[in-house]
Amino acid sequence: MVGQLVEIITSTDPEIRNRSVDAYCRTASLRDLLAECAQLDTFRRASNNLYERVRALFFLYDIHRFHLPRKPGLTVRGFVPFDGYTYLLRRRFEEAIEVFLRAQTDQGPSEAVSSAVAEAYHSLGFQTLADQVRRSVRSVRGNQWMFRIGHPADQPCAFDRSC
Repeated sequence: MVGQLVEIITSTDPEIRNRSVDAYCRTASLRDLLAECAQLDTFRRASNNLYERVRALFFLYDIHRFHLPRKPGLTVRGFVPFDGYTYLLRRRFEEAIEVFLRAQTDQGPSEAVSSAVAEAYHSLGFQTLADQVRRSVRSVRGNQWMFRIGHPADQPCAFDRSC
């Protein structure tokens, strides 16, 4: 069974595709949101479509940052695993997400872990977009000069210092 949020992402019908995640989340229970998050995470890992992956990442960020903390039943206090935090600082977002989701399973959902996983999803979303831009720029033959520099003296663009 496909979750409602995955359906919003994949639908070709503008009526469904243009629905806001906020409209769904306001009425969903904590349990429903956690189930949708699990489906979104599975979906974004399996999708080959950049748009779908990035939209799922930002849905996950939005839910963890803004909607889960408002739901009754969510524990305010929790422990953010140090190794997940370290992965986050090293920009190893996939690994950080794994650690935080495992902590959420072990401890139960909490505001602290939800905040940490939201940051990881947010950063991974932008990293995914940046990687795509980098691949696109490098694939254009006219841009290859930007990536052939081994030494500062090899820089094809120079400024005259006598000005």
